Amino acid sequence: MAQEVSSSTSSKMISMKTADGEIFQIEASVANQMKTVRRLIDDLGDDITIPLPNVFSKELPKIIEYYKKDITGEITKDFEAEFVKDLNDEEVKVLFLAASYLDANKLFEFLSQNIANRLENKSVEYVRKYFGVENDFTPEEESKIREERAWSFRGIKEDEE
Repeated sequence: MAQEVSSSTSSKMISMKTADGEIFQIEASVANQMKTVRRLIDDLGDDITIPLPNVFSKELPKIIEYYKKDITGEITKDFEAEFVKDLNDEEVKVLFLAASYLDANKLFEFLSQNIANRLENKSVEYVRKYFGVENDFTPEEESKIREERAWSFRGIKEDEE
């Protein structure tokens, strides 16, 4: 069943299908904010359902919400703070990846900064865990690096679980 995400019935609607099979009808003005979608519309026309194999139905409404506010000039620091307030790290990363796939630059830049803020003054171990990066240094190599670059390990906050 298609979900309609529209504030006006007079504008052209674009149909998009998420990776988990949900179909959304959204305004063309919102769809055109996503360069990947815009290119697909240019190549295939706007009378088909645009497949979004790397975007899920949980994230697409958030992306649409962001760009509706952007189009109307309602993006404020308060809106952005509220936009990510209830999202955990994993949800922000998935939304970030969706914005990246959609080439939704303004949202991508905002989420990039949000992730950077979340990682600010965190330990190397925390950042590795956040991104799922395995430590490939031997204990001796890591100890040497920490000793040589001790300045970069100052001011690190306690890791959160």
